[in-house]
Amino acid sequence: MEQGSAREGVRPAYAPGAFSRTPADGRMPECRVPEQARGEQAGVERAGGRPADGERARGEHTHSEPPAPRVVQRHSVRGQILDALRAALVDGELVPGQVYSAPALGARFGVSATPVREAMQRLAVEGAVEVVPNRGFRVSERGPRELAELAEVRALIEVPVMMGLARTVPAHRWCGLRPLAEATVTAAAVGDRAAYAESDRAFHRAVLMLSGNEQLVAVADELHRRSQWPLVSGPATRRADLLADASEHTALLDALVSQDLAVVQALVREHFAGADR
Repeated sequence: MEQGSAREGVRPAYAPGAFSRTPADGRMPECRVPEQARGEQAGVERAGGRPADGERARGEHTHSEPPAPRVVQRHSVRGQILDALRAALVDGELVPGQVYSAPALGARFGVSATPVREAMQRLAVEGAVEVVPNRGFRVSERGPRELAELAEVRALIEVPVMMGLARTVPAHRWCGLRPLAEATVTAAAVGDRAAYAESDRAFHRAVLMLSGNEQLVAVADELHRRSQWPLVSGPATRRADLLADASEHTALLDALVSQDLAVVQALVREHFAGADR
């Protein structure tokens, strides 16, 4: 789950169903989502009635039906650069302690220095980089202690919320999170750390959003993002570590669907305990 962790050993991957009451073949318990009643659109009378076909009220003007609104897509260059820089941070392409100039990074991405500088300013607010006057931006250096502190704060926030949700959220709602959990497994299987970081946060966001507390989701997501930045020293996150974390997501869903609270609690605590290693 956590990109910045430097683990001494590899935690075993949790096979689907290993921690919950699932069939021996490892398949998820069947999720039966209640059918939503389909509302059929009833005819709506126009105010004042409508003239019969071929008839036209005196003074009435005819107009063609207005065209359907076009979907205008605007892609923010700064947003795209920000995403690219965040991915480079997670992948370790931007090395902690190194200084990078906006013009050099702009040339790398094929854009001017302006959107890079704006994106870097955002990263500076988040604590990922530090502004170096007249030079550029230095990637922040973090040690194991900071990573452990982040994991502790995240656990204080997320563990009680997840346990509360485990007692109240119906099984079919958890089934809806299955694609997000599977996305983490897919990214982990190929060792794509940037894709894993994004899918990992998406899964945790989706879980916490079930609480209905938007402020909690925002705070937890920011802490999660910071925990994914690489340490100043230490080996890169291994694919085996990513797979172990991803398997915890699927095992957690198995336990939530089965409403096995003891297993949910054990998995959630293990998930965050592994974050500081």
